[in-house]
Amino acid sequence: MPSYRNIAAALILSVCSLPMRAAPPEGAAFSHEDWEVVCDNTRTCRVAGYPSEEGLGTVSVLFTRKAGAGTAVAGRVMLGGGWDEDDFKLPATFKLALWIDSRAQGSVAMTNDKREADLSAAQVAALLGALTRDSRIEFRAPNYVWPLSDRGASAVLLKMDELQGRVGTVGALRRKGKASEAKVLPPVPAPMVRAVAPVAPLPGDKRFAEQHEDAIRAALRKVTSSDDCMDLHDAESPESLEIVRLTKTRMLVSTRCWLAAYNAGSGYWMIDDKPPYRPELVTESATDYDAGTIMSAQKGRGIGDCWGTEEWTWDGTRFVHTSSASSGQCKGFVGGAWTLPTLVTDVVKGK
Repeated sequence: MPSYRNIAAALILSVCSLPMRAAPPEGAAFSHEDWEVVCDNTRTCRVAGYPSEEGLGTVSVLFTRKAGAGTAVAGRVMLGGGWDEDDFKLPATFKLALWIDSRAQGSVAMTNDKREADLSAAQVAALLGALTRDSRIEFRAPNYVWPLSDRGASAVLLKMDELQGRVGTVGALRRKGKASEAKVLPPVPAPMVRAVAPVAPLPGDKRFAEQHEDAIRAALRKVTSSDDCMDLHDAESPESLEIVRLTKTRMLVSTRCWLAAYNAGSGYWMIDDKPPYRPELVTESATDYDAGTIMSAQKGRGIGDCWGTEEWTWDGTRFVHTSSASSGQCKGFVGGAWTLPTLVTDVVKGK
């Protein structure tokens, strides 16, 4: 059984600057202290910061900047509630104020049921300035104060500049220079993937797994190691196979591969509906399948305050990897704080 990989480490494809005009770019991630940056394959980068310590109430800030010359930095703030809501109460609507070094920087309207809001351009500028020096940053609401750490922010902002090719330009957040942004890395369109609905089941499909289970399992074992799919190779108590039809001649077979303390992963293979089946692996860490989409959602730790997610979409011929993301650092947010993708695609319905 493979141990579940650290969410951030699993998504770090590169922590070095992307080459100029690289095509196609890959996602990248970098984390330092209480801050992290995650860039996707379109070169949009997202920077998230957190408190130094988790508690009943936590705060996080997200900066988003698209690639290309002259792009602005957008900001958003999120409050995390306590795991026991009785320990964390706010009015139905309230003002969340930003304070930097004991100076008010304006407030944003927020509702208790959502606890998210966009920051103004002035607040974004004030925060970016404060994060490049030793500052005391706080968000305040009635009866509560949430500190935001600045530890690691400077290194992470510099990394975002590097990944977008801005270092030394007038648009850099760190190591600003006199050069124009004319030659910074341009944005890249998200790849388009056409999602095709699998065909309807054929007569006899309901009994297919039962009739061919042993032969299919043997074919899967030939192409899958016990390290990657332990349960498949368990001769004493093998997990059952689930099979659905994709085309008139191809099917999708799945079975649980591994079980950990708070995660489980299922393997999915495309096979022919006749021997020797020719299995082709999609993933050994999926958690769900629905009408042509294979999904994976894995916790970074048991309480579920950080996640990694993946999706693969059937295009009529194969399953295309169409999404990869994490939810950010494990800092006490129920379900994770943000969606920080390394892979984004434009999935459109096919015929």
